[in-house]
Amino acid sequence: MELNEDVLADVVKRLRRVQGQVGGLVQMIESGRDCKDVITQLAAASRALDRAGFKLIASGLEKCISDDSEQAAADRAQLEKLFLALA
Repeated sequence: MELNEDVLADVVKRLRRVQGQVGGLVQMIESGRDCKDVITQLAAASRALDRAGFKLIASGLEKCISDDSEQAAADRAQLEKLFLALA
């Protein structure tokens, strides 16, 4: 299935941000930062990964149900919000 280029660009942007967060996590652990701080950042990186995945899922569902109408775009936005609520 071919996904929308804008969606893919957004997902890549999110993943690059997560990549930076993970690098920061490694530095935090190596420098002996407080466990609470590390866990907080780890949770944030995990949520960011989930959101990137859900964005892809929502886009894929859009392709399955899309009929190029305004309603299809509204449906996609609603589906994405629902998936994000699960994150």
